[in-house]
This record gives sequence, structure tokens and C-alpha cells, in this order.
Amino acid sequence: MKGCMIILDHLNGRRAAARMVEGQLDDFTLDPDEGDPPLPGAIFRAIVDRPVKGQGGAFVKLGGMQGFLRGGGGRRPGQSLLVQVSGVAEPGKAVPVTDRVLFKSRYVIVSPGAPGLNIARSIRDEEIRARLRILAEDLAPADQTGMILRSAAADAPEDELAEDIAETLALAEAITAERTGDAPALLIDAPDAHHLAWRDWSDPAPDEIITQPGGFEDLGVLDALADLADPEADLPGGGSLVVEPTRALIAVDVNTGNDTSPAAGMKANIAAARALPRQLRLRGLGGQITVDFAPMPKKDRKALEQALRTAFRQDATETSLVGWTPLGHYELQRKRDRIPLRRRDLP
Repeated sequence: MKGCMIILDHLNGRRAAARMVEGQLDDFTLDPDEGDPPLPGAIFRAIVDRPVKGQGGAFVKLGGMQGFLRGGGGRRPGQSLLVQVSGVAEPGKAVPVTDRVLFKSRYVIVSPGAPGLNIARSIRDEEIRARLRILAEDLAPADQTGMILRSAAADAPEDELAEDIAETLALAEAITAERTGDAPALLIDAPDAHHLAWRDWSDPAPDEIITQPGGFEDLGVLDALADLADPEADLPGGGSLVVEPTRALIAVDVNTGNDTSPAAGMKANIAAARALPRQLRLRGLGGQITVDFAPMPKKDRKALEQALRTAFRQDATETSLVGWTPLGHYELQRKRDRIPLRRRDLP
């Protein structure tokens, strides 16, 4: 299979979407199971419970669960406010939320309370940027609502783009009007797997979208998912990458395999750096990540760091490359933006 293909199907009775690039599973998303925490993007009317000065935030009631609003200073108990889930809650912890609510569609991001019009930096053609700005300014609200035109807007038909902007602005206005009330409430749920794929998987643009039942089995998605049950993933050149989640962090070990040449360590490490974003993305892993790279000379660290920067630059999830520890491990901090893939989720 050449090019990029998006497959919309179901797995274990839940909506799921897979992106295949050049015949390899590149991304995968699955609807939450019953009892899972709400996913990033869900918007609640929350009621402030109590501030937590030592943690720089406040606990809020979401209705049947508790959220934690970082930087919630100045909020008084009982106050209602609009919040959006900003990450996946760790087991036993409050759901992370933010009061900087965003309404995201395929072409635009609307930000109430943050005025301004911006265009994605990935759109470099000045003529296209000028055309998009004119169209958006005609639709831009006169209040304190801001807009960001996403990269997919560059190739969108003008009438389709205008309709998308108008619908997203109307949704933002309707939900914002529900911010006040006596009880917490879920106002809009996070997008399901099919909608998320349609909304966010436009780079690279798909050559084909498969929607018929059985697509996962016919196109190799189930086989690729089954491979994720094994913590070890093969690397080009004979090495391997072992990814093992723990309660405190994600431990990653890089092995050179049977290659014992002087260059084996660096070769395996570069391959691991290129493979790591995809492995974390498919497994739904985030938080603190510690990588034990294969032995290599310290003088080669800069080249490895550059390979890591290049690899994660192409990944949509926010990841901070922290650096080397005194023991020679490399640390990263990755946003928890999806529920980790569990054995019960696999085929």
C-alpha cells in the first residue's frame, strides 16, 4: 500500500480510526471504554470546589468526577466557569482542565476571550495567506473571540471554509452562553475517533479514506495492533526498542541486537530516535519518559539530539526534550492526550 490511507472502523464494539502511511500503521485512535475518564476537548460547566495553594490551582466539580484547574487563583468556592479537559487523568487523580477553552474544527480554532486572527505558519504562500485573511476578517466576530486558521484551510473550497468557520463560531457562542449555572454539566463531549481522524489527520493528506466494515482486518491494521501487545519493537538494522510503562514513568530501552561493531550503538540509537514518536503515539503513552540509549561516545550525543528533535517535530503531541541525566539516560516529557492502549483494547 502506497501513500496515506485512513481507515474508519470499529474495534471491540467501539469506534476506531487508523492511519496507514506507506503500508505502516502511523496513528491509531479509539473511543474510550465505559468508565474511562473524559478525553481532551470535552467542555464542562464546572463549579469551583476549593483552592489548593500548594499546587497552584483549584479543584473543581465536573459532575460525578473531580477536575484540577491549574492556575485557578482568585476563584471562589461555588463559582461556575467554563473549562475544557486538557489531558488524560492518571488513575486515581483529578481530571486536568483549563479555563482557556478552544473550539477546534477541521479548518479553524476559535478562542473565546482571546481576540486576534492568526494563520498557521505552515501556510507560507503569501497569496493564500492574504486570501484566507480577507475571508476570515469578513466572518470574524466583533467581540473578544479569536480565530486561528489551520493548515488544512489552505486547500479548502471557499464556501466550505466559510461554512466551517460560521458553524464553529456559532457553537462557541452557544456553549459559552452556558457557562453560568448552579450545577456542573458536560456541555460538549470530546470528538469520537472517526471525527477526530477527519478533523486532524490532514497532514499528510490521505490518498484514500476507507469506511466499509472489515477495513481493519483487510488492510493489516489488526495485525499491526496485535504487535503492540509486545513491548519490544524491531528497528531497522537489527536493533530493537523496548517500551515499558510503569506507574511513575515510561521506561525505554534501546538494544543493538547481534551487531557488535563499534558503530552499532549510534546506529541503533538513531533508528530508535526516529521510531520513538510513532511507538509512543500508537501506544497512547505520555508523561515522563526515560530512555536508556545503547552505549555510544559522548561526542555523538549532539547528532542523536538532532535526530530526536527532527523526529518529534513531526509529531502532533506536545513533547519537551529535557536532556541527559547524570547517569546517561535521556528524559522527555510528553503530554497525555489519549488513553493508553491496553491489552483489553487490542484485537
